[in-house]
Amino acid sequence: MTTTPIERSIAFAAVFNFRDLGGLTTADGRTVRRRTVYRSDTLSRLGAEDRAAFTALGIRTVIDLRRPAEVASMGRVPEWTQVVWRHNHLDHPLWDHSTYTTEIGVAGWLSARYLELAHHGRADIARVIGLLTDADHGPTVVHCVAGKDRTGLIVALALDLLGVPDDQIAADYALTERSAPMFTQWVRTAFPNEDHANTPPFFTYTPAEAMLMTLQGLRYRHGSVAEYLVGAGLHPDRVQRLRDRLLEA
Repeated sequence: MTTTPIERSIAFAAVFNFRDLGGLTTADGRTVRRRTVYRSDTLSRLGAEDRAAFTALGIRTVIDLRRPAEVASMGRVPEWTQVVWRHNHLDHPLWDHSTYTTEIGVAGWLSARYLELAHHGRADIARVIGLLTDADHGPTVVHCVAGKDRTGLIVALALDLLGVPDDQIAADYALTERSAPMFTQWVRTAFPNEDHANTPPFFTYTPAEAMLMTLQGLRYRHGSVAEYLVGAGLHPDRVQRLRDRLLEA
């Protein structure tokens, strides 16, 4: 296991986008607690060579955001992890890739998809944020397939509730792009017979602007991230519970 303090990233053999939310700072100078909540891509790729490193993190809960069909085809987090697996698919329409144009651009297209996801999956998103507020769940990982879109939105909303400034939220989201070459190489090796020549740019790029536009759009529609989530069923007390769990005193 290798970790970069500045980026908070942890490298496993075939899990490429795993990092700690801890170490980010809020607008009022507080620090997000380390080793409490992590974000990741698909954890079913964890192998025996990762066992000691993953176990050392003390993770007790995995929140899996993938669609049921994705879980069925890729599998769950390995049983040797001995975690509590919580499947919380975020309900939303499949993306129509044909709507992408270079005029719209990656940031504009992705932010539109994230706002669409926030609309359709609002209750599911509030439920996941609620799970992150519960200290009894222990160190927790939230993940989807690439740890980019669904995970990116959940993490951005949680960090906003903590008071982390937009520029730091967007910078954390943008770090996912650094994992793209390793993930792409793994896909080409694992699925050599598939066509990898025409991958849309929004599959691998995570421009900070996409998340900045998403947060701005949510606030325009709902007033604030907190109002968006409370309106979806998150109890107002849960916002303070999240801060109590994830912010250093």
